[in-house]
Amino acid sequence: MAAESPTRPPPPSIDKAWALFLDVDGTLLSFATEPSAVVVEPALRASLEHAHRHLGGAVALISGRPLATLDRLFAPLQLPAAGLHGLERRNGDRQSAPVVAPDALHRIRAEAEALSARLPGTIVEDKGVALGLHWRAAPQHGPQLRAFADAALPRLPGYRLQPGDHVVELRPAGADKGDAIAALLEQPPFRGRTPVFVGDDLTDEHGFAVVNARHGLSVLVGTREPSAAHYTLPDVAAVHAWLEDALPA
Repeated sequence: MAAESPTRPPPPSIDKAWALFLDVDGTLLSFATEPSAVVVEPALRASLEHAHRHLGGAVALISGRPLATLDRLFAPLQLPAAGLHGLERRNGDRQSAPVVAPDALHRIRAEAEALSARLPGTIVEDKGVALGLHWRAAPQHGPQLRAFADAALPRLPGYRLQPGDHVVELRPAGADKGDAIAALLEQPPFRGRTPVFVGDDLTDEHGFAVVNARHGLSVLVGTREPSAAHYTLPDVAAVHAWLEDALPA
């Protein structure tokens, strides 16, 4: 008999003592057929601005997207953030040094684009130092893209595969979302606060582990199992409602 999925309660209302870390795709933004097609609605931007003020600036985006893409999506709002699963980090005027893509990645990107052109509905996402292969609109092509990534990885020393929801990424090894959250918690305005991380994907489990170890709150969006999260919200709309309802007027 299969084990029953755990029953998780919804998270409590936002507390002024929290440090709030938020995944983006699948958490703040619904997935689109193409990563570039997502839209940040004015109401979400207003909720994030309100949370930023309410928590004394202790709100950060933790995403697989590059920082430059996050800034473009959420403009004019610019929050502390970790991009590329923690490889890029910014807190105030402090920003991590840029990572340089190896020459082999440029060749692999061209090969991936040629493959994608033969697989309708698939997308190659150029993240600069990382490469995302998406098959959300064409799940039948997932095995071919995963096989391509497996074959390409040995040509990229120091890289790793990062599986996700209808995507696999070739990205530099090292930092993950948990490392990014841990680093931000060492700096003001996050230091000394209770960490809270809201995320939906397998890549967010590193963040859940870090906040759980610090007696914080881990919030899973959706029903993916297994997960180390202690709380749950059913979908992106519920995240928006939680942000809006949990903050004082």
